[in-house]
Amino acid sequence: MENLDHILIFKTNISTAEDVASLEVLLSNHPEIKQWNIDLEDVDCVLRVISDTLACAEIAALIKPYGFHCSELD
Repeated sequence: MENLDHILIFKTNISTAEDVASLEVLLSNHPEIKQWNIDLEDVDCVLRVISDTLACAEIAALIKPYGFHCSELD
């Protein structure tokens, strides 16, 4: 079973399949991201990231240059 302490969950403005595709290489190839997904059907366009080392602010800084923002969900 995975350690839930390392699953980061965000509300985002990533709202289309094209948005997801523009981030796919960045997030899939990041050495500190084990797994990620975006739920486009959720009203908050939820981004989930599994990482043992990255903090929420680091994820936000990664996607910001691509025109996206995120805020942590509780």
